[in-house]
Amino acid sequence: MADTSGIPAQRSRTWPLALLRTTSLLFVFDTLVQAALAGLFITGDVGFLDLHAANAQLLATLALVEAVAALLVWRSMRGPAWPFGVAVGLVVLVGAQMGLGAARMLGGHVPLALGVFGLGVALSCWACTYKGQERECG
Repeated sequence: MADTSGIPAQRSRTWPLALLRTTSLLFVFDTLVQAALAGLFITGDVGFLDLHAANAQLLATLALVEAVAALLVWRSMRGPAWPFGVAVGLVVLVGAQMGLGAARMLGGHVPLALGVFGLGVALSCWACTYKGQERECG
C-alpha cells in the first residue's frame, strides 16, 4: 500500500529525533537565558529574580520534553540508551537547581548550573549529529 500522507516513510519514523534536536537546542538556549537573568539580578535589579524563577519552570518543562524525546529515540528508533540517561539526569539536576535556588544556596546553585549547561550542550551536540541509524542485532 502506498504512503498517501505526502511524508516520506523515513521522515515519519524519525520525528522523535527531530523533537530531541529541537528541544535540546531550546534547552541550551534557555540555559543561557537563565544565566543572563541571573547576571542581571546579581547586578542589582531584583526584579529579574522573579523572571529567573519563572524561566526555571520553562527550563524544567524543556528538560522533561527532552527526556521523553530521548526515550522515544531509544525505544522507537533503536538509538542508544545513554542519551535518555543524560536527559533524565538533566530533569533531576534542574529540579535540584530549583530547590537550591529557592533555598538561596548559591554555593551549590551556581556550580550546578555549569554542569546543567555542559550536559545540555553535550546532549544537543549528540542529537544534532546522530544519523538515526538503527542498531544491528547480533
